Amino acid sequence: MVTWFEIPVTDMVRAKAFYEKVFDIEMNVQQMDGITMGWFPNTNQTGVATGTLIDAGEHYKPSSDGVLVYFSCEDVSNEIGRVEGAGGKVVSDKKQISESNGYMAYFIDSEGNRIALHSSK
Repeated sequence: MVTWFEIPVTDMVRAKAFYEKVFDIEMNVQQMDGITMGWFPNTNQTGVATGTLIDAGEHYKPSSDGVLVYFSCEDVSNEIGRVEGAGGKVVSDKKQISESNGYMAYFIDSEGNRIALHSSK
């Protein structure tokens, strides 16, 4: 049921560099009505991005206590292994959820947001 997410940031340059390194991707940054958005690349069938980094001042504040977004990965070990080198903090290394539900890990990003990873192996 999730169609969109926005991850609050206070330093777009730093956040963009962090996510590009952790996920080995390139992000496009755009200004829209005084808001800076860093677009995650599209990997779904719709042709539309599913989320962004967003710097919208007082309306969006990074938090380690809010909603937890899970990014799908081929193997959680790859991305969680790049978190600290990118400036984040690993909170939970790869662990099995269950045989049928795969694996997860989570971290605090460069902005202070809690983010999770999920993979089937």
